[in-house]
Amino acid sequence: MPGHAAPGVQFKEPPIFELGAPGRSGASLPELDVPPVDVDNALGAVRRSTPAALPEVSEPEAFRHYVRLSQWNYCIDTQFYPLGSCTMKFNPKVNEWAARLPGFAELHPLTPDHLAQGALDLMVRLQDILAEIVGMDGVSMQPAAGAQGELTGLMMIRAYHQSRGRSPKKVFIPDSAHGTNPASCALNGFDAVPFGAGDAGIVEPETLARALEEAGDDVAGLMITNPNTLGLYETAMPRLAELVHSRGGLVYGDGANMNAVLGRARPGDAGVDVMQFNLHKTFTTPHGGGGPGSGPVAFKKVLEPFQPTPVVRREGDRVRVYHDRESSVGRVRSFLGNFGMMIRAYTYIRELGPKGLRGVSDRAVLNANYLAAQLRGVLPQAFATPMLHEVVFSDRELESATGVKTLDIAKRLIDYGFHPPTVYFPLVVRGALMIEPTETETKQTIDEFVAAMKAIKKEAETDPEQLKKAPLLTRLRRLDEARAARKPRLRWRPADPE
Repeated sequence: MPGHAAPGVQFKEPPIFELGAPGRSGASLPELDVPPVDVDNALGAVRRSTPAALPEVSEPEAFRHYVRLSQWNYCIDTQFYPLGSCTMKFNPKVNEWAARLPGFAELHPLTPDHLAQGALDLMVRLQDILAEIVGMDGVSMQPAAGAQGELTGLMMIRAYHQSRGRSPKKVFIPDSAHGTNPASCALNGFDAVPFGAGDAGIVEPETLARALEEAGDDVAGLMITNPNTLGLYETAMPRLAELVHSRGGLVYGDGANMNAVLGRARPGDAGVDVMQFNLHKTFTTPHGGGGPGSGPVAFKKVLEPFQPTPVVRREGDRVRVYHDRESSVGRVRSFLGNFGMMIRAYTYIRELGPKGLRGVSDRAVLNANYLAAQLRGVLPQAFATPMLHEVVFSDRELESATGVKTLDIAKRLIDYGFHPPTVYFPLVVRGALMIEPTETETKQTIDEFVAAMKAIKKEAETDPEQLKKAPLLTRLRRLDEARAARKPRLRWRPADPE
């Protein structure tokens, strides 16, 4: 039997709209101390014809509802979260303490520059540190997520080409790259040109050279994730960058997997011209879930004129914010970015220092390789190439022998109290199971996960039909995920049919 009970399996919580009663309220408001406003005249045509159908609940009802949801939610603060490619690692709570300091937390975003020098100074310090970590000349903190950082970096590449009287369209993306890269290309008007990685799971210079040759003068750049989505380091990176530069293109480096190389390798030194950070993945700011996030973009000097505005820069003993820059791609985020995330990342980096950051990557790589070694007889690895921070397995042997697939394994892990790893991604691996333990997990936690995987393997061999029904211990059994994707219910409606 599983060693863990799935959290919250015995509970069912209705939507807050189904709690409470008409006229019930948890608010206690004072009498107006200003003249009342005629709502009809003030709002005019935009006034609602019927009141908003808001929940009417008491304070205990509202408070208990959200506390229950928080307790039943699966999160990194309670359990191991081995979601490959997403780097779901524990966020140190000292980061939260720093972000809640009154001078930061209560600072209005429209505060004049001369009254916000402490916050602006932190931004400049973080920009300089991030640039040093990746070997770049500058950093813009404005993008609000890693994907928006991608978008911004490609906007800068497009502006660079236009400034030189060129408008190349083709951006080359290996099939081992991060999944958002093609979308960022399309949003910038580029044509994403996919090409295959080699048998070792990494890009071979000869393959890229042939693709570039076919494109002729229409090379805008290369988008490459390093370490790539298979957890492998692109060892030919300097040569790949040289090939792209020789065609007049620029190299965009997806920094999503920087967790594996902090203090060990700098993308700028390997020929990358522009890249984004994922502060939530590498530098332990909260994972977005639609926000708040932060995806700063780092760049070489050649792209500095095109960075987003406003630009925050130190001049003498003051920090100034510049809004008017002729060649800039413009604003990509309100105000100066998600400042609270910057505080958390800065705190994390200062807490660890250079030696500590190197230790992060060393431990992340060690944990992934230990896990891979422990599971070597359970599932086959996708590639024999030594990996860094994550490992990708395939279900090909297990499905052939038992009929059990990756999805069945993932669902059964829920019964054992573990969040499933990333499944069926990257697409280049058949039945992929992508596991990233991160550096924050102990050997004991990894051993428990390995024991669960071995137990599931044994269940697949002895009772595969039962395993295909997993999860078995949750209140809701296996859901129709295809229907949920095709016919999503994104809002509550009264008497909504099941």
